Amino acid sequence: MYAVIETGGKQYRVEVGTELEVETLDAEPGQAITLDRVLLVADGDDAAIGRPLVADAAVHAEVVRRDRG
Repeated sequence: MYAVIETGGKQYRVEVGTELEVETLDAEPGQAITLDRVLLVADGDDAAIGRPLVADAAVHAEVVRRDRG
């Protein structure tokens, strides 16, 4: 299963275990976040495509580190 999300004006393909470097988030390392701008969710041959977003879909993540500068 994977999803395509939008954050910081960019789109990312994510699945369990994906580590991303994204634009500015207002979160600290160790903090759980929810990314609710989900454009697509796919599982095998099944896919839900948002118009523009997939209803009731969200990606839950944890901030690993925060680079400043």
